[in-house]
Amino acid sequence: MDTGLKGKVVLITGAASGIGRATSLAFANEGAELRLVDMDKAGLQETAQAAQSAGVAVKTGVADLSTAEGVEHALTEVFAGTDGRLDVLVNNVGIVDAQPFEQLTDHHWQRTFDVNFMSNIRVTRVLLPRLRESGGAIVNNTSDLARQPETVPADYAALKTALVSVTKSLARAEAPRVRVNAVAPGPIWSPLWSRPGGFADALSELHGMPPRKAVDHEMKLRQLPLERMGEPEEVADIIVFLASKRASFVTSSIWGVDGGSIRSLL
Repeated sequence: MDTGLKGKVVLITGAASGIGRATSLAFANEGAELRLVDMDKAGLQETAQAAQSAGVAVKTGVADLSTAEGVEHALTEVFAGTDGRLDVLVNNVGIVDAQPFEQLTDHHWQRTFDVNFMSNIRVTRVLLPRLRESGGAIVNNTSDLARQPETVPADYAALKTALVSVTKSLARAEAPRVRVNAVAPGPIWSPLWSRPGGFADALSELHGMPPRKAVDHEMKLRQLPLERMGEPEEVADIIVFLASKRASFVTSSIWGVDGGSIRSLL
């Protein structure tokens, strides 16, 4: 299937690992030029090298996107020496402190707001003129928790819900020139889950089991129809589709990649 992405310029935040890395490689396999941003310099370089092996041009920007200064630095670095063109923006960066509500401090809430929400807002605001010029596309990474919150983590779910709202608002504001959609992944086996202090460790403490066993137990409690964790590549494939010409009549859509976790009709 021809996606029409060959030669297009794609910027991906949070590209060093997990869904961001898988998405970078998926676009590279379609022949897209990449602009990759992350605060993890080593991981970002690994992603860039893997993408370059597919024969595409890659530029990287290393910065913490939780601040306005970090966003400015990253975008200046990643577009340095280029013509500034941009066809696709993938807002993927995110963190989670998987803590029960009563243990979420103001610091937790502010950090989640800055990284998971304001990074998206700031990057999008700066890059919208380029996307308007190219008639491009935006894909935001939200979560199934945005539409079906669990007890943990409340801050993560709340800010992902805010991103769903922004996705809808921006899709209407920028139509018909720029298409704006989102993916809503369910449980995906990525560093968000597997890293020290991630979801798996939090569930391990909650259920009193080893991390991976605790995750499997949680999936059963949630009655996930597909009865397994998803893989980053399975989310990346949907992101590529939404950014491609094959989704030319798709905007303001929230695509679940969740193993059937959402039970509601809407």
